[in-house]
Amino acid sequence: MNAMPEKLGLIAGRGAYPLLLAESAKKQGVRHLFAIAFRGETARGIGRLADSVAWLRVGQLQAMLDAIRDSAVPGVVMAGQIAPRNLFSVRPDARMLGLLRRLDRWNAHTIFGAIGDELRAIGVELLPASSFMEAAMPAPGTIGGREPTEGELADIRFGIAVARSVSALEIGQTVVVKQGVVLAVEAFEGTDETLLRAGRLGGPGAVAVKVAKRGHDMRFDIPVVGERTFRMLRRIRAGALAVEAGRTILLEREKLVKTAGRIGLAFVATRVEHDGIEKG
Repeated sequence: MNAMPEKLGLIAGRGAYPLLLAESAKKQGVRHLFAIAFRGETARGIGRLADSVAWLRVGQLQAMLDAIRDSAVPGVVMAGQIAPRNLFSVRPDARMLGLLRRLDRWNAHTIFGAIGDELRAIGVELLPASSFMEAAMPAPGTIGGREPTEGELADIRFGIAVARSVSALEIGQTVVVKQGVVLAVEAFEGTDETLLRAGRLGGPGAVAVKVAKRGHDMRFDIPVVGERTFRMLRRIRAGALAVEAGRTILLEREKLVKTAGRIGLAFVATRVEHDGIEKG
C-alpha cells in the first residue's frame, strides 16, 4: 500500500486473522474501520475493533455491496475463511447466484476474483490480504523450535515440489510427507483434517509443508498458520512444519514459536523457487 487510508473496509471471515488485521490496521493509522461480518462465522470480537459493522449471512452479495458502497471506503481487505460446508449449503441471493452461474468452476481464485470484479464495478479496490500484516510474514530460516534433520529437509524439498503442483490445480496449499511418502494432500476438508488424516496414516514424525501457488493472487486466500494448526501438529506428533517465506501469515507468532519449542517441532520458513527451496 502506498498511502495509509483514513477509511478501510474489512470482509471478515472465521478465526483470529480478521481480528488481528483489524487491530493492526487501527494501530497503523486507519481512522475508521468498517467491517462486513457473517453470522455463524465471524467472531463477535470484531464489534469492539471495528468502528462500524454490518452483519450479514454468507451469500448476501447484493447486501454486502450495498453496505460497502454506503460506507464510502475506497478499499477493502478479505481476511479469514468461510466454513467449507457453506459452499454447498449457502442460500445465495440473486446477485451471488448470477455470479456463481458465470463461473466454469468454483474455487477461491474464481469466486473471490469475481467478487473483486464486483467491488471494482462499484469503485472499491480489493487490497492484498496481507495488508497491515507484513510484520507477520516470516523471512527464510528457522522460526522456532529445533533445526530440521537432514531427513526432514529432504521431505521439505519433496513436499514443496508436490505442494506447488497441487496448489497450481487449485486443490489445496498443504501437503504432508514422511520419508519421501505423501501421506495427505489438502483438498476441500482444509488443513486441520489433512493433518489428522496424515497422522492416522503415518504416525509420528510427519513433515507438513504449506505454500502459496504459483501466480497466487495475494488479494485473497493467502496461506495462514495459527494456533489451531499447531494444536493439530501436536496431536499427530509431527516432526516439522515448513511455510513459504514472505507469503505466509503467522498469527500470534510468539505463541507459535513457544509451542514449537515445547513440542520439539522444527518450524521453518523457506524461500520457494521454481527449482527447489533455499533455507536461510
